[in-house]
Amino acid sequence: MKIAFLGGGNMARALIGGLLAKGYAAADLSVIEPVPAARDALAASHGVHVSAAPDAATFAADTLVLAVKPQDMRAALAPLAGRLSTQLVVSIAAGIRLADLSRWLGGHARLVRVMPNTPALIGQGVAGLYAPAAVGAEERARAERILGAVGATVWVEDEALIDPVTAVSGSGPAYVFYFIEAMEKAGVELGLAPQAARTLAIQTFVGAARLAAESADPPAVLRERVTSKGGTTEAALKVFAEEDLGERVQRALDAASRRGAELGDLLGKDG
Repeated sequence: MKIAFLGGGNMARALIGGLLAKGYAAADLSVIEPVPAARDALAASHGVHVSAAPDAATFAADTLVLAVKPQDMRAALAPLAGRLSTQLVVSIAAGIRLADLSRWLGGHARLVRVMPNTPALIGQGVAGLYAPAAVGAEERARAERILGAVGATVWVEDEALIDPVTAVSGSGPAYVFYFIEAMEKAGVELGLAPQAARTLAIQTFVGAARLAAESADPPAVLRERVTSKGGTTEAALKVFAEEDLGERVQRALDAASRRGAELGDLLGKDG
């Protein structure tokens, strides 16, 4: 598998690093990156071929990963429009729909849309993927191998579901960071030293998430096991219930999902 990346930012570097760690050869990877300093850094750190514009390595690749900022995508694709043949195009750009990508590429149909998240930077990401009927099983497996190099993958059956994926996991790390901040602040206000509060809050999230991932029981059961009747956990959870935290989380994710759809409309405009 030969892979070309359009854009050499953080997520592209994470994917390249993950693929190299999985045994893929640097000679099979190439990057189009217009910023000279970024090109030099990629070549030095990963040993991959870099170029300022599409070149022979780009068109020799069987897979093209679109990793530029959403607002820059249309202009970045202009040099490729009408020049792709059988390549699989995998977009990790938030908000941009496949119909718009296809139009900007001159009608190219072999497209996969992906919503990754930032824990991919440490190989602990999760990505939601969608592919239309024009993409075959081997191509789907290829896209999954690329994203699987930096974490877990989940397929959805409708492109519209990428917006809820974005709300849950794409934006999700920010919710976790927000809650860690709140726990850390509360710990300090209760008398803990700042570093102690920080360590306790972060490690609690790390451990609880790993326990949930490795347990056969659903999170609700794990929560119940920690909640002794009349105990400290029950006292805290009663406040969450009184404040209707679950409903507030639902409203927050609804807002994020709606905004994802709005951004798709905005980014797809040609005017």
